[in-house]
Amino acid sequence: MADPKIDGRLVYEVPEAGALLGLNKNASYKAAKRGDLPTIRIGKLIRVPKAALHALLNPGSAKGA
Repeated sequence: MADPKIDGRLVYEVPEAGALLGLNKNASYKAAKRGDLPTIRIGKLIRVPKAALHALLNPGSAKGA
């Protein structure tokens, strides 16, 4: 079920991260704009850090928690 193309990277594109959450492309970008989806900017690119997305989904599994 895991996509090796995605799993080896440290960041997701916004629509990829949204798709993991069951969101379509537009909803993904709206969630990112609202701050519901953690993002970083690299120049003009918006990316979702894999670690931040997984920490958001599993808040009790963070180190030291």
